[in-house]
Amino acid sequence: MLDLGVSSYQLDDAARGFTYRDEKAPLDMRMDVRQELTAAEIVNTWPEEQIKKILWDYGEERFAGNIARNICKTRAERPLTTAGDLLAILRSSIPAKSQQTGGHPGKRTFQALRIACNRELEVLENSIDAMIRHLRPQGRLSIITFHSLEDRIVKSAFRTNERPCICPPHFPVCVCGRISKGIVITKKPILPSDEEMEENSRSKSAKLRVFERSDEDQKPQKAAKLTGWEK
Repeated sequence: MLDLGVSSYQLDDAARGFTYRDEKAPLDMRMDVRQELTAAEIVNTWPEEQIKKILWDYGEERFAGNIARNICKTRAERPLTTAGDLLAILRSSIPAKSQQTGGHPGKRTFQALRIACNRELEVLENSIDAMIRHLRPQGRLSIITFHSLEDRIVKSAFRTNERPCICPPHFPVCVCGRISKGIVITKKPILPSDEEMEENSRSKSAKLRVFERSDEDQKPQKAAKLTGWEK
């Protein structure tokens, strides 16, 4: 079982630098404090185009270009060291109308920097196939994601392990010889119940997907019905 959510303890500890709700918080964002790369290093040293790319790719931030450009202008005068330094740039880079309707202006940028700082998507993408290979027959890999980028990677990896054929669509039979590793139990992701979302607001974006390993020398069997997963 993988729970890809950031620890609430880490989010709520301003000293860890994940939050945009405390303007004095440092721009750290390292999940493992032993690593060298911090969010401060990214915003103060990375090229403008690279900052723009991570804001767009990891935060799906529409105003990534404005933000990256203004980050580079500001850091030429003084380094960015706190959440407040970055938030001031975000407020001036995102149109007022979008700030009123698009949620907190720091949400997408802080998410993007956290993902880049900890290489979250890269680690996830490089791990799923190995985890499936290490499952025993009928063993299951369950992954809870919390945003669309993670969910897209999990969905794609599960599908590829279930149907690994790379033959052109017009081939009448498979000739690539790739063998299915198992079946996707969750054809659609399992979402939190209304009760769960009411008790735990951070669960609202959660999605659960499950993959079951088959016997390597057998064709995958039809997926069994879920029993209890919905709960």
